[in-house]
Amino acid sequence: MDRKDFLRKGLLGTGIFVSSSALGNLFKNEIDELKELDILGFNHLPNKEEITMNTVLHKADSRGDANHGWLHSKHTFSFANYYNPDRMHFGVLRVLNDDKVAPGKGFGTHPHDNMEIISIPLEGDLEHKDSMGNVAVIKEGDVQVMSAGTGILHSEYNKNADKDVRFLQIWVFPNQKNVTPRYDQISIRNVEKKNQFYQVLSPSANDQGVWIHQDAWFNLGKFDKDITTSYTLNQKGNGLYFFVLDGEIEVEGQKLFKRDGFGIWDVDTVNVKTLTDSRILLMEVPMTV
Repeated sequence: MDRKDFLRKGLLGTGIFVSSSALGNLFKNEIDELKELDILGFNHLPNKEEITMNTVLHKADSRGDANHGWLHSKHTFSFANYYNPDRMHFGVLRVLNDDKVAPGKGFGTHPHDNMEIISIPLEGDLEHKDSMGNVAVIKEGDVQVMSAGTGILHSEYNKNADKDVRFLQIWVFPNQKNVTPRYDQISIRNVEKKNQFYQVLSPSANDQGVWIHQDAWFNLGKFDKDITTSYTLNQKGNGLYFFVLDGEIEVEGQKLFKRDGFGIWDVDTVNVKTLTDSRILLMEVPMTV
């Protein structure tokens, strides 16, 4: 089955009837897709002025800025019309989009394949529909995952008519291609811990949080001011990428502010200190694609 046949079958399976011209438009999505890019392997090269021997700093105001009216997206890495050869990916972490969607608006039905896609809502309610028959709403306190595998179609809309929805859209290269597509979402409220990192994603279906086809571990943390903690990596050779949701923190001497990103590799344990009340997303990922 070629890609267009898959799209026709998937769309018809969702009860959406489309013409050939409409199918063609799916290939011209300029908002929620990746350009054809060469995979550069051990590539986490930052803007040159922000690199040390084993760290990379991505300041919040240096991200790609795409304002489509109904969608305002900040891209940490190259995505859609934002292209920066120094910002391709951090190991297998390929996409980190900080999205705000206007009331009642959203992403129409579009395809993905061979990517692990994680959504973490920060505010509001995001409605999801896909070609596997899933219809769901995710909100702050939930984590959603899709293994696109051999191919899926999905849409995402702001379910609210009176307020924005804000969420992180994160894409990770899988360690297995052409797997059977799947969807899952969980509430993480019952695993939240104050002043500690708590796991929300791992490689194992039997572990805490959602799971993906990759040796990656994601943790969230909500910390009071002046808390010092540490994180020990689960797998040798992995790197860590910190994304500050709110507040100010210090990681191994580097001060980070709201929406700053900071990657570090060739370490076993990393020390973190909060300078204000803070929320942090911490992503441990393999550094080689």
